[in-house]
Amino acid sequence: MLTKNTVNSEATMELFSRYPALNVIKDDILKALSKMLDCYKKGGKILICGNGGSASDSAHIAGELLKDFAKKRPIDDDFKQKLSAISDSGKETACVLQKGVPCIDLTALTSALTAVGNDADFKFSYAQLFYALASKNDLLIGLSTSGNSKNVVKAIEVAKALNIATIGFTGANGGKLSELCDVCIKAPETETYKIQEYHLPIYHFLCLEIEKTLF
Repeated sequence: MLTKNTVNSEATMELFSRYPALNVIKDDILKALSKMLDCYKKGGKILICGNGGSASDSAHIAGELLKDFAKKRPIDDDFKQKLSAISDSGKETACVLQKGVPCIDLTALTSALTAVGNDADFKFSYAQLFYALASKNDLLIGLSTSGNSKNVVKAIEVAKALNIATIGFTGANGGKLSELCDVCIKAPETETYKIQEYHLPIYHFLCLEIEKTLF
C-alpha cells in the first residue's frame, strides 16, 4: 500500500516533471511500486528477465536493488557486531556491507539459459529458470519493448499459473504482456530505443522509492 507521502514524494514529482509524457501511465508505475514493496515485505524476491537491451535493463535493475543506490543501507548493529567479532577482516566487511532487496537477474544465468536453449528451445529459457527458482511471495518483472518476446511471455505464463505477481515493461502497444501481467508499464513510444529510453527513468524511480521506503 502506497502512502500519500510516496505518491507525492520529491522523486515522484521529479519523474513526471522531467518526463511529462509518462503522466498517462502514472497509475501503472505507482501500482508496480506497490507490488514491489509488497513482495519485499512478504519476504519474497524479485526475478527479472528480458532480451537484448532489455536484458541489460534487467541487470541494471538488479544492480540497483542488491546494494545501496542513492543512500547508504547499513546492516543491523547486531549482525555488524557478530561479523566484526569473527576477525579483523570481518570488521572490514561489516563496515562496507549494505542491505539489499533480494533479486535475481535471470539473464545472468548463462549456463542454465543456454542449456535450456540447446536441450529444448530458447523460448522456454526464462520459464524453466523461473519455475525452478520461484516461491509463492516472489514477483516476476518481464521486459519486452514489443510485449511479445516469446521467452518472456512464457515466463509470465508460468508465474500466473503459480499465482505469483507479475509486472511488464513494454512499449505503447503492450503486446501479450499487457494481457497477462498484473501491472503493465507501457512506455508511450513504439520505437524500441525510444521505449527503452523511458524504461530507464521509470525503473530508476522505482528503485529510488523502494530504497527510501525500506531503508
